Amino acid sequence: MNNLRDIVQRLRQGEGIRAIARDTGLSRHTVRKYHEAADKRGWLAGDGPAPEVGDLAAVLRLGERTAHMRSSVEPFAELVKAWREAGVERMAIFQRLRSEYGYTGSYSSLRRFVASRHPSPPEAFCRVETAPGEEAQVDFGSAGWPFAIAAPQADGKPDGAGADSHRRVWVFVMTLSWSRHQYIEFVWDQKIETFLGCHERAFLWFGGVPRRIVVDNLKAAVTKASLHDPVLGEPYRRLAQHYGFLISPNRPYTPRHKGKVESGVHFVERNFLAGQVFAGLDSLNERGRRWVLEVAGVRRHGTTRQAPLERFQATERAALQPLCQDPFDLLAAYRAKVHHDCHVVVQERYYSVPYRFVGQTVEVYVGRRLVEIFYNCECLTTHLPALEPGQRRTRPEHYPPGKREYLDNPPERCRERAQAIGQACAAVVQTLLSERPCDRLRSVQGLLRLKERVGAGRLEAACQRALVYGDMSYRRVKSILDAKMEDAPLESDDAPPDPCVANTYRFARPALEFLAQEARP
Repeated sequence: MNNLRDIVQRLRQGEGIRAIARDTGLSRHTVRKYHEAADKRGWLAGDGPAPEVGDLAAVLRLGERTAHMRSSVEPFAELVKAWREAGVERMAIFQRLRSEYGYTGSYSSLRRFVASRHPSPPEAFCRVETAPGEEAQVDFGSAGWPFAIAAPQADGKPDGAGADSHRRVWVFVMTLSWSRHQYIEFVWDQKIETFLGCHERAFLWFGGVPRRIVVDNLKAAVTKASLHDPVLGEPYRRLAQHYGFLISPNRPYTPRHKGKVESGVHFVERNFLAGQVFAGLDSLNERGRRWVLEVAGVRRHGTTRQAPLERFQATERAALQPLCQDPFDLLAAYRAKVHHDCHVVVQERYYSVPYRFVGQTVEVYVGRRLVEIFYNCECLTTHLPALEPGQRRTRPEHYPPGKREYLDNPPERCRERAQAIGQACAAVVQTLLSERPCDRLRSVQGLLRLKERVGAGRLEAACQRALVYGDMSYRRVKSILDAKMEDAPLESDDAPPDPCVANTYRFARPALEFLAQEARP
């Protein structure tokens, strides 16, 4: 309005349209339009009264823009108005106009028309303030690729952080809602174990635990996002139980509900990371923590109007819950199917499960010291964590009885069982296990199983008879028992041969002699 009054005043003083347009930045066409409207109403007469503000606004149409072209939706304005009042969304209006009324314009035209004719009322929000130590907000942000590409060495390989220069880095930020003091950590991924470890290190940084943590709906924390019934991930739920805080999942697709940490993430990106190049992840984290204490913590916060570190040290540190002294053990949780070999595969490692759960889906909780496997609420088994991919943790009792006998009876165990039966049985077992090159372990296991059917006494006698006749195979011992010949009188009183003596054969002449003869002329 002041600019218009100034233009009219300069026109009253006789200044030219070109000069006014040059000084005000308006086009000559616009200034000429104002000149014609003012001259028509007698405002340009030097001795006449100056126009009032209301007259200027009414005549010069202040705040209105002249439409350069007619909207393609204009012929359907009444239809669009009725549909918008009925609550029909814009895409549905666009589809109806095209299918029922032959509308040929674009959806963008319809969107602009609705925005100009039926603007949505501005949405109002409520700022939520919390007490000291009551709440913290957590989020991940992208740190991009902040490492420099180092010059190659003599062997052609990059030096230092150059090997990781093409790896993306993420920043974990936890912001205390009252003081706005924060903890930041740069990591390679957003895995469950990384997410939980960042929480533990953040609690150590603050020296306490807030009562509630507002978290985004990332998979490491929330397995199913929902406004009313979110499903928490088991590792994060156990972490909350261990440290005594409540989990408050953010409303899906509403980042403004955790605006304090969102602002914190943006501040890290714009103030600390922007334009910086770092040597490696360790250097990045060291400089990041120093930046929190020396820059972010001492600045005058735009909302609280105080330094976050000062507010934290003066009030909020004492309001946090004390840290739990016992370390948290759980790292990750998985759902895995039990394969036909009675094992589940977790992190490329194998853990055995009782055979009756083959084909079922179980829950596997991986900790630093223990791996727990559950079916519903029943703990099926526990294992020590496998140290490297491909390693197996197997309990023989998890196999069916008929399948695990081979594992339960290695050669050493078979020798012990045979010695308990008698000397003859021990001699037969030792002979079978000493034969080469055929592996006779299954024959020995079958031989020892005969004890369950005939008893130790008859098996010992049958082995004694087999030793006398020099045929110590499983088939011979079994045939003696089937024929009940173990107690029959022997035809020879010769002592049984030493089962440990094996026939060995060798050449009478060394092979070098034959080679020496062939070499003669």
